[in-house]
Amino acid sequence: MGNVVITIARHFGSGGKTVGEMLAKDLGINCYEKEIIRMASEDSGISELLFNQADEKLKRTPLFFGKAKKGEYKGKLIAPGSDEFVSDHNLFNYQAKIIRELAEKESCVIIGRAADYVLKDYPNVVRVFVHASKEYCVQQAIERASYIGKDYEKFVEKTDKYRSDFYRYYTGQEWTDARNYDLCLNSERLGYEGTMDAIEAYIKVRFGELPHA
Repeated sequence: MGNVVITIARHFGSGGKTVGEMLAKDLGINCYEKEIIRMASEDSGISELLFNQADEKLKRTPLFFGKAKKGEYKGKLIAPGSDEFVSDHNLFNYQAKIIRELAEKESCVIIGRAADYVLKDYPNVVRVFVHASKEYCVQQAIERASYIGKDYEKFVEKTDKYRSDFYRYYTGQEWTDARNYDLCLNSERLGYEGTMDAIEAYIKVRFGELPHA
């Protein structure tokens, strides 16, 4: 079979990242998340710091981004020398370029970065959204955290708000719209292993077999 790419969007605390890592390990394929920023930096020659700063700016100024002009991702890169070369959207375009190259090169799991939207027209992509109740996500955040004194409920809400704003700002779409995904799975009901099994079962039905490295 050809390459199969599984993109995973997830509520904070739902364990979506863990499920993605488990899935990649079980299939013997790579899992990408923050590595995409590093790869985009190397490809563009733009400092990795600028990519991270763009994310931080969105976290700090959600009201600005909520009112800012939203641009659906078109995939066109802005050339060096342009005033817009290091703009937020061009930084996203370079990340999207890496995501497309990965999808064409290998079977893999991609966590976040609006990869489901970037690859929406690719026939070899399984787009997954992992969700759970707020109560479950908060409890998971508490159990997995290595620090104390944080208002975990607000932290979970703020993180999901950032992910929603990121998705809307760069794609013009709604992050939690089920129509953007092939599978929406409740990890609270299924557990992490059950969620992974459900993804693998879907892949078998759709493609006839599981991908491998």
